[in-house]
Amino acid sequence: MEGLEKLGRWGLASIEGLGRSALFLVYTLIGLLQMPFKIRPVLRQIQVIGSGSFLVIFFTGAFVGMVLGLQGYYTLSKYGSSSALGAAVALSLIRELGPVLTALMVIGRTGSAMCAELGIMRISEQIDALDCMAINPYRFLVVPKLLAGLVSIPLLTAVFNLVGIFGGYMVGVVLLHGNAGAYMASMRASVTAVDLKMCFVKSVCFAFLLVWICAEHGFWVNRRPWGFGAEGVSRATTSAVVASSVAVLVADYVITSFML
Repeated sequence: MEGLEKLGRWGLASIEGLGRSALFLVYTLIGLLQMPFKIRPVLRQIQVIGSGSFLVIFFTGAFVGMVLGLQGYYTLSKYGSSSALGAAVALSLIRELGPVLTALMVIGRTGSAMCAELGIMRISEQIDALDCMAINPYRFLVVPKLLAGLVSIPLLTAVFNLVGIFGGYMVGVVLLHGNAGAYMASMRASVTAVDLKMCFVKSVCFAFLLVWICAEHGFWVNRRPWGFGAEGVSRATTSAVVASSVAVLVADYVITSFML
C-alpha cells in the first residue's frame, strides 16, 4: 500500500505540474495581447539573449562545421563522392544541427540564467510585490523574454548555419584541397526552400519551448518540493535545463517527422 501511495502522490504532483505549466502559458499569452505594448524591455532581453549568446554560437558553429567538413570529406572520398561535401555540410546544419545546437547552447547560457533570475525574484517576494501593486508579472517579466527569444534564436540559428558552412569550406576546400566550385555547386543544388522553412520552424518552436519551460520553473519555484530558498532555486534551474533540453530533442523529432 505504501508503494501505491507514493505512486499516487507522484501522479497527482505530475498532473498539478502540467496544469500549472499550462496556466502559466495561458497567462503569458494573455499578457502578450494586452496593450499598451512596450518595446524597450523586449530590446533589453534581445540584447541579453541574442547579443550575449553571439560569441558562443559563433565558435560552436565554426567548430561544428569544421568537424562536419573533416569527417564528411574522409567519408565521401572513400566512395568517390567528395564533390558532395557542400551538400552534406549544408543539409546537416540547416536541417538538424543548426537549430538543435543553437537551442541547446542558449538553454545552457541564457535559459538557466532566466530560471535563476525569476526564482530569486520569487523567493525574495519581488513577484508578490508586483501582484500587490496590480502589475501583471507575466506581462512585465515573461512576455519580453518570450518575444526576445522568438526574435533572437532564429537569427542565432542563421548565424550558426552560415558560420558552420564557412567552417566546412575552410576544412574541406582550403585545408584538404577540395574543389571549391563543387562545394558551392552541390550546396546550391541540394538546399531548397523546404530545408530553410524546416530550419525556421524548428528554431521558433525551440525558442518558444525553452522560454516557456525555463521561465515557468523559476516563476513557480515556491510550488516545487525542493524548498523555498537557495537550494530550491538551484534545483529548479537544473530541472529547467534538463527538461527544456529534452523537450527540444523531442520536438526536433516530431517536427522532422511531419516536415520531411
